Amino acid sequence: MKKPKYSIIKGAIIGEGTKVYDQVNLFYCKIGKNCKIDAFVYIEGGVEIGNNVKIRAFTFIPEGVKIEDDVFIGPRVTFTNDKYPRARGKWRPLTTLVRKGASIGAGAIILPGVTIGQYAIVGAGSVVTEDVEDYAIVVGVPARKIGYVTDEKFKTKVKRFLEEAPNELRGEDAEWPWP
Repeated sequence: MKKPKYSIIKGAIIGEGTKVYDQVNLFYCKIGKNCKIDAFVYIEGGVEIGNNVKIRAFTFIPEGVKIEDDVFIGPRVTFTNDKYPRARGKWRPLTTLVRKGASIGAGAIILPGVTIGQYAIVGAGSVVTEDVEDYAIVVGVPARKIGYVTDEKFKTKVKRFLEEAPNELRGEDAEWPWP
């Protein structure tokens, strides 16, 4: 990996094929293979990121967060790790887990100590205050379940959307990721 010119990468373990763009700060974290870390991303010590993870611009990931394989994190997503933040005094970081295949939309805020389930979708701008079930779709403030990615109605909606403009599609062919 070629080190970006205006980034700080200190003590980070970065897997083969991972692309780190400019203006990124990585401190004592572990990032898997074939990931994409966009500009203006800040990742603190102790964070673990799996393989094939895409993290879009202006995202903050503090100590205590673990992200499994094949996760998408949209731009301006903010994770937190302290339930009772203070400028001074003792504090306790909580663990947050994002399970395999989950997608987190732009501008979402993930409060500390939650688990976002496998292949779950967190809608843009949502505030996740409690655990999200595997395959659930959550939206809003606070985030509430509106369905599941396994629902035939949802699958049909996504397939129709992709079929509307086949010449505009980007990315590689892949199987439908949900059962």
